[in-house]
Amino acid sequence: MEPERPEEAMESTIAALSASGADALTKALAEGFPERAEVIAWTERAKSVVFYVRDRSALRAEVPNLADRLLRIVRTLSLPERETPESVTARFLRRLPFVRQLLAEDVEAAFDGDPAATSYAEILVAYPGLDAIAVYRLAHELHGLGVPLVPRMMTEHAHGRTGIDIHPGAHIGRRFFVDHGTGVVIGETCVIGERVRLYQGVTLGALAVQSRTIRGQKRHPTIEDDVVIYAGAKILGGNTVIGKGSVIGGNVWLTESVPACSKVQIEPPAQLVGVREGCGSAEAPERPLHWEI
Repeated sequence: MEPERPEEAMESTIAALSASGADALTKALAEGFPERAEVIAWTERAKSVVFYVRDRSALRAEVPNLADRLLRIVRTLSLPERETPESVTARFLRRLPFVRQLLAEDVEAAFDGDPAATSYAEILVAYPGLDAIAVYRLAHELHGLGVPLVPRMMTEHAHGRTGIDIHPGAHIGRRFFVDHGTGVVIGETCVIGERVRLYQGVTLGALAVQSRTIRGQKRHPTIEDDVVIYAGAKILGGNTVIGKGSVIGGNVWLTESVPACSKVQIEPPAQLVGVREGCGSAEAPERPLHWEI
């Protein structure tokens, strides 16, 4: 039997890949979506304009360019009834000063909340939490205008850069701070109040259920004002409310509400501390480890 030639394999592969079908990938292609690179480039430009550009003559060049690029993207999408690419673009532009004000307050929250911060400039250029929050706040405006796909593409771009996953449908109040940030997840229907601080590895997620039965319903927790949630905590469920001023300790697992001013922490794990053999200078600690938060 003669060995198969690459040309024959190519033809059969092309025929199979080009065959029409009804699978999920075919449906996605039929629905259509904007070019990922164009959305990412526009996102970075919008973030740069809000963060860095203050000169009026520069803004006269930047803002029309931002609008033109957004128009090109939005024209490829199906918009809500009574909305046009032009109306969506105009309404988004009018929200940019408000987004800038929110981000300025987020920078202040980071500076006030992190003793390692030496300047506002350091937060602006070196804090991944602010990067993710900035993209979220821009994407949230488009999400609120009913623009499909693009807000998710924007926040997933930030997710890939920072490790922080914020759904554009979440509602997040003023002076929000995510410290370190890697592994943070904030779900679509999450509601977060003002002056909330999260640390790395926090999940504000949903309980595992059949997704199609509760699509569109509130599935993620509500975090009221002035709450601090430490690293690794998991808070799940649409009926879960963390009361104002509460502190949630590291690695806590919560699926039930807690009242205002609560302090929640896990039982400290058992620690066996002794002297390592062959290390003559080592001394056993005089006091046990302290776990109070």
